[in-house]
Amino acid sequence: MSTSHTFLDAVTLTPVAGAEDSYLATPQYVPWPKAYGGDLVAQGIRAAIASTGDDRIPHSTHSYFLLPVDAGVPVRYDVERLRDGRSYSTRQVRAFQNDQLAFTALVSFAVAEDGPEFAEPMPADLPDPESLPSSAEVLAGIDTPAARYWSEGRSFDMRHVPGPVYLTVDGHTEPHQAVWIKSYDALPDDPEIHRIALAYVCDYTILEPILRQQGRAWSDEGLMTASLDHSLWFHRDGRLDEWVLYAQSAASAQNNRGLARGTFFSQDGMLLATVVQEGMIRTRRPRTA
Repeated sequence: MSTSHTFLDAVTLTPVAGAEDSYLATPQYVPWPKAYGGDLVAQGIRAAIASTGDDRIPHSTHSYFLLPVDAGVPVRYDVERLRDGRSYSTRQVRAFQNDQLAFTALVSFAVAEDGPEFAEPMPADLPDPESLPSSAEVLAGIDTPAARYWSEGRSFDMRHVPGPVYLTVDGHTEPHQAVWIKSYDALPDDPEIHRIALAYVCDYTILEPILRQQGRAWSDEGLMTASLDHSLWFHRDGRLDEWVLYAQSAASAQNNRGLARGTFFSQDGMLLATVVQEGMIRTRRPRTA
């Protein structure tokens, strides 16, 4: 299977002629009306990186999804250079589609420093990713646009513990799960690409612990979800063309919104990043005559 070009194409930026710190990028195809939120997070971070010196790397980003975005339609990212200090830089990114503000983010950068280190441990006693079925194996024989997308359209292999929530809730209904993730193809030996890849994948499954706790699956009739706001902290570099573990838990669900937290670990147990996201989760009511 060879689909990683989808991710690389999605995070390719084109400078806007005559406009400083402005870029165009195109969200990837999805079989739903609106684009995948990870496109915006990854594209926005990469636009901010393009305005920052090589001596500093992103350590956090805080984003708001303001309007749904159409897949296949270019998004313009305008970057404002808010601050450049000796150790830290801050950028504000605004994303427009069809001249409407659809997404905004603050991205903070830092110069590498030496100091004491601590990290929470990786969850123990999880199955090896190679022992788990791929999405394509789980969905074998199901020929729908959604199943084809989940199976091979996301550029990354995703293997759930205890099981996916595509069609039914496989495994327990407690508010936590883990997902092993790896790109289908080798990625360039560029740490920036792997940071962007992590940002790109972090939105795919982060709301699933909430769905799992509620006994809901993605294919449930009338289910509506949307990312509302998103925070990501980069701690250490890893490779996304090697297996990483995305451990996830739900903190709260109320008012048709849910909050979930995720932590990324390399396969040897090194903490790479932390994610917190709030999302809308609703059931669309059928129209009455």
